[in-house]
Amino acid sequence: MTSTTSNTRRRMTLAAVALLGLGFSSASFGGSVTLGGTIRDFCAPSISGVCNQLADFEGAIPGVVTGMVSPTLSAGLPTPGANIAAGASSAANFAKWYVDTPGYNLATPASLTLVEGPTGTYTYSNSAFFPIDGQLYGDQGRSHNYHFTLHLEGQVAFSDPTGGADRIFSFTGDDDLWVFVDGKLVLDLGGVHGAATASFTEEDLKAKGLGAGTLYDLDIFFAERHTTQSNFAITTTLEVAPPPRVPEPGTLLLSLSALGALLSRRRLRG
Repeated sequence: MTSTTSNTRRRMTLAAVALLGLGFSSASFGGSVTLGGTIRDFCAPSISGVCNQLADFEGAIPGVVTGMVSPTLSAGLPTPGANIAAGASSAANFAKWYVDTPGYNLATPASLTLVEGPTGTYTYSNSAFFPIDGQLYGDQGRSHNYHFTLHLEGQVAFSDPTGGADRIFSFTGDDDLWVFVDGKLVLDLGGVHGAATASFTEEDLKAKGLGAGTLYDLDIFFAERHTTQSNFAITTTLEVAPPPRVPEPGTLLLSLSALGALLSRRRLRG
C-alpha cells in the first residue's frame, strides 16, 4: 500500500467519524477489535518443484536484534535497516518476507481479534501461535507449521490525560515483531529469539510527532522463523480499530437513538 493511499484512507475514516459527531473509541466495536491482514507460509526444508527454503527460516538464532528495519515504511512495507545482516540472511531475502513471492511463499488472508478485559484494555494472548497448521505448504513432518510471516493492519488513536505515560501497547513473543504507527517504527523486536517483551506509550507516539485524538494507520509485522515455540501476545490501552473501509455515503447516517447510545457508552467509559 502506498503512503498516499494510506493517508487518504485515514483521512476518509476521520471524515466519517467527524460527520457522525463521535470521538473515536474502541468501545464502539462491542468489546473486541479484529485486525486484518495476510499470512505468508515459507517452506523449510525446500520442497522439490514447489518451493525453495530461504536461509532466514530454520536458520541461525541470533537472539533479539534491533535495527533490522528502517524507521519508516516504504510503500506500506518495512525495508532493510542498517543492522539487517545481524538478523536476516540478506536484504534480498528479507524483501520476500511480506510480499507474494512465487516459489518462496504462499499467502492467505488472516485476522486476529483483541478482546476487551478490564474496561479499555484489549488483549490477545497465545503461547502456541500456529494459525496455519496443516495449510499452504503444510507442517512438513513437524508438529506445527512453524515458518510464516504475518502482516496485520488496523488503526490506532490515543487520548492524553496527563503529561505522563497513560496508554500502552505491549507485545510479548517470538520471533521478529515490528510495529509501525502512521508509517513510523515504534516497536523494534527483530531477530530469532525466545519470547521477549517490548512496548511503547502515547508519549512515544507524541515524540514521533503524532497527536492525541487522531486515527493513525497501525501496521504489525511478525515472523515465526524457527522451531520449536511460537508466542504472540498483545496488551493495549490505546484505542484500536479494524482496518478502515471507505464508507458509502448512506452509511454515514445513524439514527438519533443509535448515535445517542454510542455517545452515552463513551461517556460512561471515560
